[in-house]
Amino acid sequence: MFRKPVFRKFVGAGAAALIAGLAVAGCSPIEMGAAAIVGDQPITLANLNTSVVQLSQGVSKYPGVVSLTQQQITQQALSWLIRFRINDQLASQDGITVSHAQAQTALDQVVSSAEQQAQQSGVTNASQELILVANGIPPAMGYELGRYEAIETAYLTRLNGGTLPSSASSSQATQLENELSHAQCLAAKSLKIKVNPQYGRLDYTNYSVVTAADTVSRPSGKAQTASVAGLTPAC
Repeated sequence: MFRKPVFRKFVGAGAAALIAGLAVAGCSPIEMGAAAIVGDQPITLANLNTSVVQLSQGVSKYPGVVSLTQQQITQQALSWLIRFRINDQLASQDGITVSHAQAQTALDQVVSSAEQQAQQSGVTNASQELILVANGIPPAMGYELGRYEAIETAYLTRLNGGTLPSSASSSQATQLENELSHAQCLAAKSLKIKVNPQYGRLDYTNYSVVTAADTVSRPSGKAQTASVAGLTPAC
C-alpha cells in the first residue's frame, strides 16, 4: 500500500545531511523564554531543552552509527517540534482526528519501513530508538511522529476518496503528494512561524531550522554566507 515516507533514507554513519545551528542558550526579542512562536503558542526554551537532552542521550548510545554534533541536535529537535505543530494545524483546518491506535499503527509502519532501509544500508537490528535518533527525533517523541504520519495518511486518504493509491510511483500518488505539500504550506503560512534568531531561521522548503548569518558575534573577516532557500512559504 502506498504510504508517504517520513524518511527519505536511513541516516547512517557519516550520512547526516544536517545544517549546523546554535546551542541552546539565552533568549531574544521574539519572546522571553521562547525558542519559536508557532501560531499564538510558543515552543518554550524548556520544551526545546528537554528535547535536546533526550536526543543527545539517544545519539550517545550509537557512536559510529549516528553522527550529529550538539549544534545539529539543537536545530533538528526544534525543526521537529515545529513540523508537528504544522501537521496539527493541517488536521485542525481539515477536521481530521487521529486516535491513539492510528498514531501507533502509523509509527509501527514508519519503523518497519525504516528498518528495511537500514538493512539495505548495512545496518542490522535497527531499533525504533536508533531510527528516530538517526533522523533527528528525540526517542520520547515516537508517538508524536506516529500522529504526524497518521494525519498525512488521513489527509491523503480523504483526497483519494477513501483509499490510498496502491503505488507510490503512480501519477495519481504524485498529484496527491503535491496537494498534501500545498496544504501543509498553507498551514505553515497561517501559523506565521517565528524562530528565535538564537537558533537560526525556518527554511520553508522542508520546514527545517537552518543557520542564519551572524552579523553580531562573527569574527572579523569575510561575512558568513547564509542560505536564502525557503525564506517564505511558496504558497
